[in-house]
Parts: sequence; structure tokens; C-alpha cells
Amino acid sequence: MAEYTTIARPYAKAAFDFAVESNNVDSWLVMITFMGQVASNDAVVKMLKASTASQEAADLMIKLGGEQLNENGQNFMKVLAQNERLLVLPEVSELFAEYFDEYNKQVEADITSATELNDAQQAELAASLEKRLARKVKLNVTIDKSLVAGVIIRVGDLLIDGSVRGKLARLGSQLQS
Repeated sequence: MAEYTTIARPYAKAAFDFAVESNNVDSWLVMITFMGQVASNDAVVKMLKASTASQEAADLMIKLGGEQLNENGQNFMKVLAQNERLLVLPEVSELFAEYFDEYNKQVEADITSATELNDAQQAELAASLEKRLARKVKLNVTIDKSLVAGVIIRVGDLLIDGSVRGKLARLGSQLQS
């Protein structure tokens, strides 16, 4: 939900800033990602909604977090509970991951290909995107045979449609104009 993202943003930013200051970004990413997954569980959501006391909700999350949460992580859960924001933990997790990628100058590229890409093709594609975007690129490759041939690349707002299906659609559109 967009509303949850707006609510989660300051908490994710504060947690990320603290992680950078304490030089502990990697462990915070693991911790926040795990707690985001816990908080997205339907049974946990029901328990959090039923919880009337913030201390009770914080204790529940700390107990569920177990050894995954260090002292600072436990304090973060308490702050979220006091402000009745534990339900936005999945969004906090997503935003934290985005801050992490930005911090490490990484980006995820969603590649849709008409055929299976071998390792050499993926490496060449990744190198080309890294050069163009000036960031490390992690490829998420999926196959869609309806493309006929070629690939579609999505990186954030950037869309590169090099598929035959896309080229035919653009040609048809130009012919109709």
C-alpha cells in the first residue's frame, strides 16, 4: 500500500542511517528483511492487530525475532510498537533494501527474454548495463516465449524493449499514423 510506504519511510531511513553510523549495514539488512517477512505472516498480523498494549506487541516481535535481533534491533521493534507501526515492517524492509542498494551502488534489472540466456550472454548484458548505469547490476531473468525474439529490460523507471514483439507493435503503430 502506498499509505504504508509513506508511513514506513522515516523508520526505514532512521534504521538505515543508524546502520551506516554503526558500520553494521549488512547485519541490519538481514535483521530488517527477516522481521519484514515475519510481520507479513497472516497469523502475526492477526496477533499484532489483536494486541492492545505496545509492550505486548514489542515482546511478541522480539520473541519471534529470536536470535536474529540484536539489542539495537530489539529497540527498533520497541520504537515501532510504541508508535503502533509494527504492521508496516514489510514496507520498512523493502525501503531499507532500496537504501542498501543505493548505498552499495547496486540495482536490480528485470530481464524478460524470449529464449534462455546462457552465462556468457547474461555476463555481457550485465556488463553493458553496469557501464550504462554506473552501478553494479543484479539480473533477474525470466522467459516469455510470446516475445518471439529479443529481450525487455526493466531497471527502475528505465524500460528498454528490444523484443521483436515490441518492434512489430511500434512498426504497426507507425504504419497506422
